[in-house]
Amino acid sequence: MLRNIQEWSLVLVIIGIITLVGNWIGYDVLPFQALPGMIVLILISLVGLILNKLIPLQIPAIAYISFIAIIVSMPGVPGSELVVKWTTDVNILAITTPVLAYAGVAIGGSWADFAKMGWKSIVVGMCVLTGTFLGSALIAEVILRMQGII
Repeated sequence: MLRNIQEWSLVLVIIGIITLVGNWIGYDVLPFQALPGMIVLILISLVGLILNKLIPLQIPAIAYISFIAIIVSMPGVPGSELVVKWTTDVNILAITTPVLAYAGVAIGGSWADFAKMGWKSIVVGMCVLTGTFLGSALIAEVILRMQGII
């Protein structure tokens, strides 16, 4: 377990550094300004990953991470104002670049396994991505219309 925590920490710190640089270049937010928010995001992710290993339920780690993030940012929770203030300085698109790059490297390491799945996996993947995009667009459209923004 300790080895996993060390590996997760290293990966999260590397992603955090790349995100800070991307946030600086793309969104003109100085790394020093966004550092507290990045530390909060790294700690939330690390705690979620640890809970995923400790709790014997078959729930994805992202569920734990999301749950923790929601709790620590809810109004009324001590310190939530600081969490929201700090994490606001980290642009979400700056985070996606290193995460997608890491995912690409992880998938790239197992091209042989991917090739064994055949062309059907590509079709399924494209359908999943298209459905996710269309579903997200539909939800956004409905919510924005309900709020009178569009």
